[in-house]
Amino acid sequence: MKLHTALTIAGTDPSGGAGIMADLKSFQSRHVYGMAVVTSVVAQNTTGVHHVEHLSLESIDRQLHDVYSDIEPQAVKTGMIALPEMMDLIYPYMSKPIPYVMDPVMIATSGDRLVSDEAVNFLKSKLIPTATVITPNRSEAEVLADMSINCESDITTAANRILQDLGPQVVIIKGGHIGEDATDYAFTKDGSVRTWTSPKYDTVHTHGTGCTFSAVITAELAKGRDVMDAIGIAKDYIALAIKHNPGLGNGCGPVNHMAYGLLSNGPETMDELLKNDERR
Repeated sequence: MKLHTALTIAGTDPSGGAGIMADLKSFQSRHVYGMAVVTSVVAQNTTGVHHVEHLSLESIDRQLHDVYSDIEPQAVKTGMIALPEMMDLIYPYMSKPIPYVMDPVMIATSGDRLVSDEAVNFLKSKLIPTATVITPNRSEAEVLADMSINCESDITTAANRILQDLGPQVVIIKGGHIGEDATDYAFTKDGSVRTWTSPKYDTVHTHGTGCTFSAVITAELAKGRDVMDAIGIAKDYIALAIKHNPGLGNGCGPVNHMAYGLLSNGPETMDELLKNDERR
């Protein structure tokens, strides 16, 4: 049995809700073999980020080399890459002809700033132009587009600025802060727009939603799915993960990475997945 493969390059979360821990859970739940390159060791939990220690460039370089020289991923995502030197190091790998999903982690759900201004500039000039999909949250989209986002028209303006000025193929802006429902918007270079809407759940337990959402997109792209199909699955996945959150922690708790597999109507067993792959 040969599994599809995906790689995450990001920071850690010892409480398991975000970062590479959430990414690997997401890959596994979507029946994709997950690999991880650690950029920073982050002391965080549901109450916030309390300490960050960056790994050396040599350590990151060796991790990347050992992954790509042995089990090359079919899709890759990046999360927290705090320093421009780190971005410069991974840039050649992101230029390879495989799907690249960027979760431009700059500001945590708790509001903590995670990367330097220099790193944001490198992100905008080097990494974003190579991305297949970028998935900024509201705060991150505001930084990338250099504007405030308060309504649906602001989302459109911000997305078009990011597409035109920074050059990714697809930008997704999550509009859960606007209106009664949670609507996500995907804008493409060719001018098309797709939206997905789910109920807005009254809960504080949303820790790691950005990591999880982008990781599921990555897993589906690793399987060869169309970008919009991958986004649709990720939207359903994260909606169920929030709705059926486990209620853990003393702050903004994690989502449930098992909910989609248990509650959705999609092909979730390995036998069903392999049969569908054979049909494709």
